[in-house]
Amino acid sequence: MVKVVLVNPEIPPNTGNIARTCAATETELHLVKPLGFDLSDRYLKRAGLDYWPHVQLTVHDSWEAFYAGARAAGGRLLGFSTSGASSYIDTTYQPDDWLIFGKETEGLSTPQLQQCDRTLYIPMAQPAVRSLNLSVSVAVGVFEALRQTQQLVASPRPRTLS
Repeated sequence: MVKVVLVNPEIPPNTGNIARTCAATETELHLVKPLGFDLSDRYLKRAGLDYWPHVQLTVHDSWEAFYAGARAAGGRLLGFSTSGASSYIDTTYQPDDWLIFGKETEGLSTPQLQQCDRTLYIPMAQPAVRSLNLSVSVAVGVFEALRQTQQLVASPRPRTLS
């Protein structure tokens, strides 16, 4: 199953929103320390609502610890960055890919990007916009990867209008 990795996230509501996306899609969420907040932060919990029990969460003490574990587990490391080499759209995803995103203010470091198997960017029409919000970027990447690998199953639950 595709996995999401947040390296040194700084903003609790972003991580909470990403956790909600991961819960909805049954996608593992990996957080790499240091974090810019405490996991008990009320804004983090508020953004994730009551979905935290449904999040498959793993916290890694450092990039090095995450990297060693990910390499041992297998799968490609796909680093998302505004300086990525390929568009996320032009990538053929595999079921065991790790989708890696850096902190909101700096993204992934150059050494971290160099350790990734591929670096991807999300194209934007307006050059004055430097980047998308982290939670939006993760959702874009996750849903494309799940669509391609057919890992997302539509809910059989019918919706009714009242």
